[in-house]
Amino acid sequence: MLFQLVGVFLFSVGIAGLVRRKTLVGMLIALELMINGAGLSIVAAAQLTSGDAVKGQLAALFVMGLAAAEATLLLAIILVAVRRLKSSGTDGVFHMRG
Repeated sequence: MLFQLVGVFLFSVGIAGLVRRKTLVGMLIALELMINGAGLSIVAAAQLTSGDAVKGQLAALFVMGLAAAEATLLLAIILVAVRRLKSSGTDGVFHMRG
């Protein structure tokens, strides 16, 4: 039960960080917190239920793989945006046209 609460707390902190951050890297870190909170909740739920705990761990491993791929892709996008706009803020990104 404690790990479920920690997972919800991490997810909540990630949402708050995503809303409050103005830089793209800060928003990426907040998104990673949200994904890690969800992964922790998946593992904790698998341990609490009568189902197989290995399935929860495999699901969390899948979530970690998706988080790594997402972080790589978003860092590349952020790098291109910073080079084009000369700013790491979110204001200029909304004005980009492609």
